[in-house]
Amino acid sequence: MQSIKKAPFGNVQAVRANKVEGCPLTAALAAIGGKWKLIIVYWLAESPKHFAALRQNMSGISQKVLTQQLRELESDGLVHRQPTGPVPAPVEYSLTDYGRSILPLVEEIRMWGRRHLER
Repeated sequence: MQSIKKAPFGNVQAVRANKVEGCPLTAALAAIGGKWKLIIVYWLAESPKHFAALRQNMSGISQKVLTQQLRELESDGLVHRQPTGPVPAPVEYSLTDYGRSILPLVEEIRMWGRRHLER
Protein backbone atom coordinates (compact mmCIF):
# COMPACT_ATOMS: atom_id res chain seq x y z
CA MET A 1 0.00 0.00 0.00
CA GLN A 2 1.32 3.43 -0.83
CA SER A 3 2.31 5.68 2.01
CA ILE A 4 0.21 8.77 2.53
CA LYS A 5 2.17 11.95 3.11
CA LYS A 6 0.91 14.91 5.05
CA ALA A 7 -0.18 17.74 2.78
CA PRO A 8 1.58 21.07 3.39
CA PHE A 9 -1.69 22.86 4.21
CA GLY A 10 -3.41 20.26 6.38
CA ASN A 11 -4.27 16.65 5.97
CA VAL A 12 -6.39 16.83 2.81
CA GLN A 13 -6.11 13.51 1.03
CA ALA A 14 -7.59 11.97 -2.09
CA VAL A 15 -9.96 9.03 -1.74
CA ARG A 16 -8.03 5.78 -1.92
CA ALA A 17 -8.60 3.68 -5.02
CA ASN A 18 -10.18 0.22 -4.94
CA LYS A 19 -7.45 -2.21 -6.05
CA VAL A 20 -9.93 -4.66 -7.58
CA GLU A 21 -12.27 -2.48 -9.56
CA GLY A 22 -15.95 -3.14 -8.97
CA CYS A 23 -15.43 -5.64 -6.13
CA PRO A 24 -17.43 -4.56 -3.05
CA LEU A 25 -15.64 -6.99 -0.72
CA THR A 26 -12.24 -5.60 -1.71
CA ALA A 27 -13.53 -2.05 -1.21
CA ALA A 28 -14.88 -2.92 2.25
CA LEU A 29 -11.67 -4.65 3.33
CA ALA A 30 -9.58 -1.74 2.08
CA ALA A 31 -11.65 0.65 4.19
CA ILE A 32 -11.96 -1.38 7.42
CA GLY A 33 -9.63 -4.35 7.06
CA GLY A 34 -6.42 -4.95 8.93
CA LYS A 35 -5.47 -5.40 12.55
CA TRP A 36 -6.46 -2.01 13.96
CA LYS A 37 -9.18 -0.22 11.98
CA LEU A 38 -12.21 -1.93 13.50
CA ILE A 39 -10.69 -1.49 16.95
CA ILE A 40 -10.27 2.23 16.30
CA VAL A 41 -13.90 2.43 15.14
CA TYR A 42 -14.98 0.50 18.25
CA TRP A 43 -13.29 3.00 20.59
CA LEU A 44 -14.56 6.02 18.66
CA ALA A 45 -18.12 4.66 18.79
CA GLU A 46 -18.09 5.35 22.53
CA SER A 47 -17.23 9.03 22.15
CA PRO A 48 -14.80 11.34 20.30
CA LYS A 49 -11.24 10.83 21.51
CA HIS A 50 -7.90 12.58 21.39
CA PHE A 51 -5.00 10.74 19.79
CA ALA A 52 -3.43 10.07 23.20
CA ALA A 53 -6.65 8.52 24.54
CA LEU A 54 -6.87 6.20 21.55
CA ARG A 55 -3.25 5.19 21.99
CA GLN A 56 -3.85 4.50 25.68
CA ASN A 57 -6.91 2.33 24.93
CA MET A 58 -5.01 0.39 22.29
CA SER A 59 -1.84 -0.83 23.92
CA GLY A 60 0.37 -2.48 21.36
CA ILE A 61 -0.19 -0.03 18.52
CA SER A 62 2.67 2.29 17.63
CA GLN A 63 2.20 6.00 17.15
CA LYS A 64 3.15 5.64 13.49
CA VAL A 65 0.63 2.88 12.79
CA LEU A 66 -2.18 4.65 14.67
CA THR A 67 -1.51 7.82 12.68
CA GLN A 68 -1.52 5.88 9.40
CA GLN A 69 -4.73 4.01 10.23
CA LEU A 70 -6.51 7.21 11.31
CA ARG A 71 -5.44 8.94 8.09
CA GLU A 72 -6.80 6.05 6.02
CA LEU A 73 -10.08 6.03 7.95
CA GLU A 74 -10.32 9.79 7.45
CA SER A 75 -9.54 9.45 3.74
CA ASP A 76 -12.35 6.89 3.39
CA GLY A 77 -14.78 9.25 5.14
CA LEU A 78 -15.25 7.12 8.26
CA VAL A 79 -13.44 9.34 10.76
CA HIS A 80 -13.46 13.11 11.26
CA ARG A 81 -10.27 14.85 12.46
CA GLN A 82 -10.81 18.05 14.46
CA PRO A 83 -7.84 20.14 15.66
CA THR A 84 -8.75 21.68 19.03
CA GLY A 85 -6.63 24.81 18.80
CA PRO A 86 -3.60 26.35 17.11
CA VAL A 87 -0.79 24.11 15.85
CA PRO A 88 0.51 21.97 17.53
CA ALA A 89 -2.87 21.48 19.21
CA PRO A 90 -4.28 18.16 20.33
CA VAL A 91 -6.53 16.62 17.72
CA GLU A 92 -9.86 14.98 18.45
CA TYR A 93 -11.15 12.13 16.32
CA SER A 94 -14.78 11.10 15.94
CA LEU A 95 -16.85 8.88 13.69
CA THR A 96 -18.67 10.51 10.81
CA ASP A 97 -22.29 9.56 10.10
CA TYR A 98 -20.89 7.31 7.39
CA GLY A 99 -18.47 5.79 9.92
CA ARG A 100 -21.37 5.10 12.28
CA SER A 101 -23.02 3.07 9.52
CA ILE A 102 -20.50 0.26 10.11
CA LEU A 103 -21.21 -0.02 13.86
CA PRO A 104 -23.68 -2.91 13.41
CA LEU A 105 -20.93 -4.78 11.56
CA VAL A 106 -18.44 -4.03 14.36
CA GLU A 107 -20.91 -5.34 16.95
CA GLU A 108 -21.55 -8.53 14.97
CA ILE A 109 -17.81 -9.17 14.65
CA ARG A 110 -17.35 -8.48 18.39
CA MET A 111 -20.09 -10.97 19.29
CA TRP A 112 -18.66 -13.56 16.88
CA GLY A 113 -15.25 -13.04 18.48
CA ARG A 114 -16.68 -13.64 21.94
CA ARG A 115 -18.27 -16.90 20.78
CA HIS A 116 -15.02 -17.88 19.09
CA LEU A 117 -13.07 -17.31 22.33
CA GLU A 118 -15.57 -19.43 24.26
CA ARG A 119 -15.28 -22.22 21.75
